[in-house]
Amino acid sequence: MDDQFSGSGFVFDLFEDMQRNNLNYIYRGFFTQSITDNILLLTEACMHNVGEDSKIRKRIFTILVEGLQNVTRHQEIDGEEAAPNQAGIFIIQNQNGKYYITTGNPILKANIPTLIKQLEKINSLDPEELKLFYKEVLNDNKISNKGGAGLGLIEMARKSGNKLDFDFSDINSNYSYFYMGTKVLADEDHGNTEQTTNSMETIKSIHKTINEQNIVLVYNGLHSQDSLLHILSILEDHLSSKDLNFRKRMVYCIIELLQNIVKHGYKADDNNIKGIFFVSYNGESYQLNTVNYIKNENTSKAKEAVQFVNSLNDNDLNDFYDKNLTSSETDKGNKCGLGLAEMRLRTHKNINCTIAPIDNNISAIFMQITI
Repeated sequence: MDDQFSGSGFVFDLFEDMQRNNLNYIYRGFFTQSITDNILLLTEACMHNVGEDSKIRKRIFTILVEGLQNVTRHQEIDGEEAAPNQAGIFIIQNQNGKYYITTGNPILKANIPTLIKQLEKINSLDPEELKLFYKEVLNDNKISNKGGAGLGLIEMARKSGNKLDFDFSDINSNYSYFYMGTKVLADEDHGNTEQTTNSMETIKSIHKTINEQNIVLVYNGLHSQDSLLHILSILEDHLSSKDLNFRKRMVYCIIELLQNIVKHGYKADDNNIKGIFFVSYNGESYQLNTVNYIKNENTSKAKEAVQFVNSLNDNDLNDFYDKNLTSSETDKGNKCGLGLAEMRLRTHKNINCTIAPIDNNISAIFMQITI
């Protein structure tokens, strides 16, 4: 099945991994205060959309703040921004009411023994002991230019009520990549000490794919106005060095692609549309990508719409767009192609569309536009 994605077999694997592991979204790159704020707001919007309990939201918010601050403080290598495969990462997933939160950043190998000692001590303490340990560390007033001496780690363990899962991967002779995760359970399960080792292994595998494909952001969840605005804000800040016209073209194409999922995606038995949106970068241009399910009966129409729009030159595209935008008699098929036509006009690139059958009822459709 992967071969049908014309050299982009990883796309379907990523889609399947996101669905199977209930990964909500992933951000990989340099973390600024604005990006951190919008990650927090996006998480709040996602949890609100699914009706999550306010107590759970508050606990998760506290853990996110501490985890994201940890990445922000340690995202530089030798005083410079990390290379692409060493950039910080944030991942959140929701599995049966359990929220798994994972962060990653480079760390000096010389600091690993001390960090492991801190983490193992934190993991050895019960809730009351953690509370006392927090006060002890706070009273010691050991604050450096990188922040408190383990206060954030202690607070994450206290708020989650679970162990801190962690692992390391080599970067070079001086640095390793530090993964840290924890989970937040429903109130009745609070205090369960089961670690997230299996989840961590999955995260590391997906992170490897994301590094190899230079993916900046992946979003998998309910598409609401609030979530869309926060996704756009994260990407706009990530692209702050680009000119305004480029950012405007990115914003329009992102909106059109996400609306395309909402309008034409297959609704599962739970009445939700399963689809992912992700942004990748090849060193010269950005690729905006979506993958979602559609009914097999609609695959021919989707193919024909993309093929038709791709067949038009700029003059014909303008004529098609102007004529059908204002015509009240335009057939539904052409109306559906207006968004595709405008993406082509704004990017001057063909739309890549590949469809792979899943079963007798649905297929997966991959769409990509390059800017």
